[in-house]
Amino acid sequence: MEGSGFVALMGLDVGTTGSKCTIVDHDGKVLSYAYKEYKIISSQDGYFELDPNLVWDSVKYVIKAAVNSYLGDKILGLSVSSLGEAGVAVDKDGEVLNNSLLYIDIRGRQQVKELEEKLGEDVIIEKTGLKPHSMYTLPKVMWIKENLPEIYNKIWRIMPFGEFILYRLGSRAIMDYSLASRTMAFNIKELCFDDEILNAAGISKNIFSEVRMAGSIIGTISKEVAKDLGLPIDTKLVLGAHDQVCAAIGAGIIDGRKAMDGMGTVECIAPIFNANVDLKKISENNFPCVPFLKGKYTTYAFNFTGGSLLKWYRDNFGYEEVLEAEKLSKSAYEVFNEKASSKPTEILILPHFAGTGTPYMDPYGKGAIIGLDFNTSKSVIYRALLEGITYEMKYNVECLKEAGIEIEELRACGGGARSDLWLQIKADIMDKKVVALDIDEAGTLGTTILAGVALRIYPSLEVAIEKLVKVKKEFYPNQENVEFYKKNYKKYKRVYNAIKLILE
Repeated sequence: MEGSGFVALMGLDVGTTGSKCTIVDHDGKVLSYAYKEYKIISSQDGYFELDPNLVWDSVKYVIKAAVNSYLGDKILGLSVSSLGEAGVAVDKDGEVLNNSLLYIDIRGRQQVKELEEKLGEDVIIEKTGLKPHSMYTLPKVMWIKENLPEIYNKIWRIMPFGEFILYRLGSRAIMDYSLASRTMAFNIKELCFDDEILNAAGISKNIFSEVRMAGSIIGTISKEVAKDLGLPIDTKLVLGAHDQVCAAIGAGIIDGRKAMDGMGTVECIAPIFNANVDLKKISENNFPCVPFLKGKYTTYAFNFTGGSLLKWYRDNFGYEEVLEAEKLSKSAYEVFNEKASSKPTEILILPHFAGTGTPYMDPYGKGAIIGLDFNTSKSVIYRALLEGITYEMKYNVECLKEAGIEIEELRACGGGARSDLWLQIKADIMDKKVVALDIDEAGTLGTTILAGVALRIYPSLEVAIEKLVKVKKEFYPNQENVEFYKKNYKKYKRVYNAIKLILE
């Protein structure tokens, strides 16, 4: 079928704050797109929930919207990328029992301590590839069992959102390895849920579904749902994966020393590596070890601020640029980039405005701007923001190298990848080649690649990636800037501990 021109595939991306649907042809050209937001529910401090029924309604909305604006060939199949950790509790009839507890929800903290006391941190790391934390599904389920027994006793399955959406579309209850690993109950070496961990947690193994590798065909859309959504009744359902795994595939990262650099609201770097890594060393810096494809693994090095920090700047200091952008029919960020300082700055910005991501995982971390004087202009501060985010990710890349995971090339995707300024700064600070990809949504492209290979539209992942993942521009280090940034980076690495000491 390859090259026939009579192929269309659908990719869904189910996130924490919204869902996306993309329809593409066999060359990867986007034929239709739809997006719908939904709100996180917070009934009290520290409680953060997502309504699975609202998410399902939003997924149906984006599918209908994408299908209604699409006039091309038959859609052969679809796959789903989704957030991890949060579990959907359903009863034997598949009905949702309660809201899902998100990874930022404080519930489960006591339960994860109990697990550590029973098993020991080292055992949990060795089995799951995760440093114990309340963000994962298992401690949340333990909390539900202890505090909401009337709900727990009705649970048939706890499903990650990717599984839940495919199940509602008509598949059997099946999850992939990467989403299973976000439960903190999955043995990443044996590729099954771990009896010892579940026994220590007091949770039945039957509460989790069958597990398979991403890219498996797991069913056909139900006739009722197909009719409702306007999809063909023989649309195949293909098992997707955790959103970062799908984004890595969509960026063309399946082996080697390249890494996906997702420059979205949160910045996340995901490399691929073999099984012979030191799990203890990886976990020391709070990096997870996540099953990928073909016996390989990935990890997530991330900072909670990326695009969100630039949005903070826009909303608080960018009024003039926003007005100018509206007059010119441009994005405000285009105007910021045009006006930004053309030279490296000596300003140090610690981008911990929402606590820290890896390697610190410090929820109490605070941001800082250091080195201001009367000559500091807005254009300098904007560039310094880009530099600060990049310094933080450079430190993550260094920590990965210490664990035996070396990165030689970053493949940038997401909104930040539209900024040539930022990508050149990244190449200079990282002292590495940075590639901008010709895609906005690597996650949904990753799902369509998985679906296309499963349906034999492409003979292999490698062929699909060669055909669909396209390079827009390459950035190489400017050696003069590299030397300047090396000196400033040494100072940057001292800032976190200094600020933490001041604020204690």
